[in-house]
Amino acid sequence: MYQTRLGGCDDGVKSQLGYVETDPSGRYGRFREILGKGAMKTVYRAFDEALGMVVAWNQVKLNDVFRSPDELQRLYSEVYLLKNVNHDSIIQFYATWIDVDRRTFNFITEMFTSGTLREYRQRYQRVDMRAVKSWARQILQGLAYLHCHDPPVIHRDLKCDNIFVNGHLGQVKIGDLGLASILRGSQHAHSVIGML
Repeated sequence: MYQTRLGGCDDGVKSQLGYVETDPSGRYGRFREILGKGAMKTVYRAFDEALGMVVAWNQVKLNDVFRSPDELQRLYSEVYLLKNVNHDSIIQFYATWIDVDRRTFNFITEMFTSGTLREYRQRYQRVDMRAVKSWARQILQGLAYLHCHDPPVIHRDLKCDNIFVNGHLGQVKIGDLGLASILRGSQHAHSVIGML
């Protein structure tokens, strides 16, 4: 499921390209620019050389997660679900690996040019109800997709900070599946870690 860091660009090539580090295959290069920072992970701007597009490089310090079983469970839940869902209204997952030398867990997701829905609404306060309805429709389509799984997946932390926006497309997507759970058997919610 995960690969360890085996190589990537050498330091000279990385610095010429502006990368701080690369993934083991050399496909993804991370820049210094921070897109977001949470309690558990830092999200950086990165570049996918194979597809020629900007992506989000999510990085977690392993020392931080190993201190808390809850945080470790949340990390595994998020990556497990992202790898196993595929819908236009849910953040897209590309790759994951562990960098043993830097003691980090890394995963690549699609990049959202306009940040979270909360940030977007603070920036653009005059929005027509048609736009709000479009956002709501996209979010509900993503939730319907999660709930239609067998067994159903419940997000459990849906809020404006976990909805991401591509403002130039009017597109919103559900992200941060770290607290999601799966309904099993008696229809009680079970965390994803129990499914691994």
